[in-house]
Amino acid sequence: MDQRNEKEKVILVGCQTNEDDQRFRYSLDELSSLTNTANGQVLITLTQKRDRIHPSTYIGKGKVEELQALEEELDPDIVIFNDELSPSQIRNLSQVLNARVIDRTQLILDIFAGRARSKEGKLQVELAQLQYLLPRLAGQGTALSRLGAGIGTRGPGETKLESDRRHIRRRIDEIKTQLDVVVKHRERYRERRKRNKTFQAALVGYTNAGKSTLFNRLTEAGSFEENLLFATLDPMTRKAVLPSGFTALLTDTVGFIQDLPTTLIAAFRSTLEEVKEADLLLHVVDSSNPDYFNHQQTVDRLLEDLEVNDIPQLVIYNKSDCKHADFVPSSTEASILISARSEADIDKVLTHMEEKVIAEMEAYHVLLPSSEGKLLSQLKNETILRTLVFDEDREQYECKGYAMHDHPLTGQLEKFSK
Repeated sequence: MDQRNEKEKVILVGCQTNEDDQRFRYSLDELSSLTNTANGQVLITLTQKRDRIHPSTYIGKGKVEELQALEEELDPDIVIFNDELSPSQIRNLSQVLNARVIDRTQLILDIFAGRARSKEGKLQVELAQLQYLLPRLAGQGTALSRLGAGIGTRGPGETKLESDRRHIRRRIDEIKTQLDVVVKHRERYRERRKRNKTFQAALVGYTNAGKSTLFNRLTEAGSFEENLLFATLDPMTRKAVLPSGFTALLTDTVGFIQDLPTTLIAAFRSTLEEVKEADLLLHVVDSSNPDYFNHQQTVDRLLEDLEVNDIPQLVIYNKSDCKHADFVPSSTEASILISARSEADIDKVLTHMEEKVIAEMEAYHVLLPSSEGKLLSQLKNETILRTLVFDEDREQYECKGYAMHDHPLTGQLEKFSK
């Protein structure tokens, strides 16, 4: 959808097959929120219950006629369907409707296209859009040659289609090559962070759970925060200073969503790789959302797909100031209930993070000669230094604290161990 100031008028269409009424209602509410995020105004929502989705028109023949009548009455710009439509479904529906027909996947891709800021983000979205478009081009062969009829009109349409296909395939290859360069660059950064044994935490969670707000409070970073779905698209990594003064790195990631298009998961693989390198996952859940439990499960399933479900997790139930009446913490992991707007709660998160960091570290107790100023400075900056006492008689510093298991400092500390 374009970014004009006036909102485009939209009819939403959903087909309920085997999910319960409440789940179906939540998914339509989410589609409505997505539409709002993309600058659309929902005029009406048309739904149907069926055993299975109609293979050629998604909804049944009677409902298609009802949709045509609604279209005549309300004159919408777009009709948005709540599932991913097949190429033939899009073609069949476009033939009987005047408004543009798009599906949930296209809507999400459109939002992503508007949100991408970095070069990598823009390339990833374009790749996902082209991969989505390629199999759906076939349905446009008739549209391309619709101007005439009979001999001599079919050829140019098909030729145009083939050249479009070739152009898209070529562009997909170009983007993949460019993304490979970005991925290697990102990997080099990660390798350097690994070598320096920096503790890394990543914020994960359902879209609009409040990750960016929390990220900004924990790091004072100035990431884009808005009450919109997919407000953050490009991953950001910033320093977060824990209560002891120890510095950890915190990454804000793209929000997850139910039925996230597979083309998008594939395109954003390199972004999600950041999650794989984390020592701790901060899983943010919106406690004010009535469907918070399913949101939490959706994220857990995606983390399982990424094979990162073994990384220690701290579940942060956010928006405690407006939590849902039926909210009950459902996590078996360590969890806290907070509001990202509360200073005291932010301190609580940092304290919990520090506890998780210490759990991954080894304790040390050393006596450093006063000549070891450089090593002492490193202990202050790169470890959690709990006790620092200067013994004037011996001219030694007694230091107690915690360091990462295989930090380069560990070897140096052995000779000073008490």
